This record gives sequence, structure tokens and C-alpha cells, in this order.
Amino acid sequence: VLTDLALKLAYTVARINTEWVAEQLHISLPLADEVLYHLGAEGLIQETLKTGPGRAHYSITPEGRETAERLMDVCRYVGPAPVSLNAYAAMLRWQFANTPPAKPEQVTAALSRLVLTPQAIQLAGLAVSSGRSLFVFGPPGNGKSSLGRQIRDALPGDYWIPYCISVGDSVIRLFDDQSHERVDVPDPSGTIDRRWVRIRRPLIIVGGELTLEQLDLIYLPSLRSYEAPPHLKASGGVFLVDDFGRERISPDQLLNRFITPMEYQVDYFTLNTGQKIQVPLRHVLVIATNLSPEVVTDPAFLRRIGYRIYLGPPSPSDYARIFHLYAQQLKVAVPDGLIEWLLERYRAQERELRACEPRDLIERARDICRFRGQPLELNKEILDLAWTGYFGTDPPKKPEKAKAASAG
Repeated sequence: VLTDLALKLAYTVARINTEWVAEQLHISLPLADEVLYHLGAEGLIQETLKTGPGRAHYSITPEGRETAERLMDVCRYVGPAPVSLNAYAAMLRWQFANTPPAKPEQVTAALSRLVLTPQAIQLAGLAVSSGRSLFVFGPPGNGKSSLGRQIRDALPGDYWIPYCISVGDSVIRLFDDQSHERVDVPDPSGTIDRRWVRIRRPLIIVGGELTLEQLDLIYLPSLRSYEAPPHLKASGGVFLVDDFGRERISPDQLLNRFITPMEYQVDYFTLNTGQKIQVPLRHVLVIATNLSPEVVTDPAFLRRIGYRIYLGPPSPSDYARIFHLYAQQLKVAVPDGLIEWLLERYRAQERELRACEPRDLIERARDICRFRGQPLELNKEILDLAWTGYFGTDPPKKPEKAKAASAG
């Protein structure tokens, strides 16, 4: 694999050198020198300049160009050297065996920005510490998605993943700059295998755009290689299926797709050649939905779910606490009586409380103050306008005469 990658590198540029090949393939300088020496011995590249021991410049030969073109016909991937599927599986098992489970205080700290019941915090912590799935349901706007996002912070430590995985001649790209956050690891002695990258525990979120095809290996015709699906990129972290039941496929189809990974912590994929492969999966699956569990799934699947949490409307005291917490974040005072005035307005309009609304109303108050060119302030006049802008106004009532005429 390394000689093939190095030859494809030589095919893409006019000249290569040992240091550049080591940097591109994420391998050590001695190994890069050995790989290039081997290619030179086979007549696929030729040395053009020697700058020192283990440091030389090369160009591809006509025979090497023909060989590289054949290799490109099979797989056009050029980049960090992949690790084998077996090596990836072994490293995954080792990391989980040597990583302590999440502790109650870590879970409490991760969810400290949410106002949740002690029971909800404990259930979320059990899901994270055990690695089991979590089904969060309830009316919209009460923190289901926020819980799924913030529970990632309870996972201890960082995590090693390879840039890509090799299965025979096929390459699967796993590391994604858009999905993964690198963690710098000093390596003055040069002992770290640079085919691996240390990342923060990932949080991968999918929503209504999710299809069954996106949960399979994504073949890239231009590169003749594969992109890992989102739940594979989530390994080691949290995979959040948000707004479940609103996808373009039926909930039953989606849940059936998750059954094997949930129960056995592996998934099965099929390459374009027809070869089937088994890949380990270790993430916390969080499913968040506004719909009742009975609507989106059946009892057989619910039995397979690790833990379930219902997040309902906040109580008036919880609403007040959420309001104060968000105001504190923005360092703005809440006048006495203001929240009770708001709660009375909810009661007058028979409007159900939602946990997201204190934040949303304060943000609209922020918009109003910014528009007026003044510092953020919370008072009845500003919040009255914020309320109208957020909830809208009731349509004007018809005059009594107009009602009578229409009735006649």
C-alpha cells in the first residue's frame, strides 16, 4: 500500500523528495526513504538529486507512469497512509477498554446549562456511561436537541482515529475536518504513528435530510474511494438523530437500520466489488423526537433502546430559572416582577410554557436594543414588543355588524 501511494504521489507532480513524501503520507522519514528506495530498485522512479543521507529527489519513469495509471484506475486516493481494518478494530477495542466511564459529576457539569430534573440527568448519565442508546421525546422546544448536543461533554478524554482505513485495494476516509476537532499532541521524539489523529470526542448530528443511502459507505467516483457514513464518523462520541420521524424515509426503515449496530456494536457494509465488511461501532446513539414513541416505533424496538427520557413543558419556577440563567449569561439584570408579568401573559393566552422561550424572548429583546442603538435592557415595554415579534399578533376581530351580516 505504501509503495502504491508513493508512486501515485510521484505521478501527480514533476518531482518528489523524501521529506515531502513522508509529510504527505504521514510516515517517518526512514520509512519514506525505504519506500522510495524500493520504487527506485523496481525502475518506477529515478533519483535526480542526493542532498544527504536519507534525503533524495526523484522523478517518475515511463514504466512508473504506466504502473501509476493502472493504480489510479483502481483507486485515486492520495494522502495519509491508511491503517488496516483489523488495526482500526483493535485500537477501538483498546481505547474503550482503557477509558473510564463517565462519572455523575461529569454528566452534571456537561448538562449544567440546562434546567433538567435530577432523574433526567441520571438517565442521560446512565446512557453515556454504559454506551447504550438514549431516546428523548416530548413537545418541541424543551431541550431534547440541547441534551443530545451537550451530553458529549460528559465523555472523558480524547480519542484516536485513523485518517483512513484500507480494505484490500479500497480506501475509506474516516477523518473529516468538518466533523472532527483535532487535539494537538506534542511529539518531540517522533514516536507517534502519524497515520492516526487525536480528536475531541465527536458529535455528529443528522436530521430530516437523512436517508438510508447516507448510512452506507459513500462511494466517490472521482476518487474511486469511499467516505465513511456519519454514524461511523461518530465512533467514540455521540451520534444524534434529531427531529426523528421527520426524515424522508419511514421511521421503521430507519430504526431497522440501527438495530444491528445498537445490539452488537458493529455494522456491515458492502463495497462496490460486492465484498461485505464488518466494522466496529462504539458511539452513544441519541434519538430526539417531538412525536410520541408509539407513533414513530413499535414495542419491539423500544425494548432495544437503552434509556428513555421524557422532556415536558417546564414548570413556572423552572421557566423563571431558565430565564435568569440566560440573562446571567448575557450579564443583564431582570427587574423584579418581570417574569411573573410574563407568566401571567402565558396564562391569559392559555399558552403552554416551553424551555426554549426565555432564551428566544431575551434574544429578541437583544435585537430590539441593538436596533435602537442602546445597551441590552429587559423591561415590560421591550419584552412586549419581543413577545409580539416572537408569537405574532392575533388577527383583528370582525365588528359585530359584519358578523351579523355574514351570518345572514
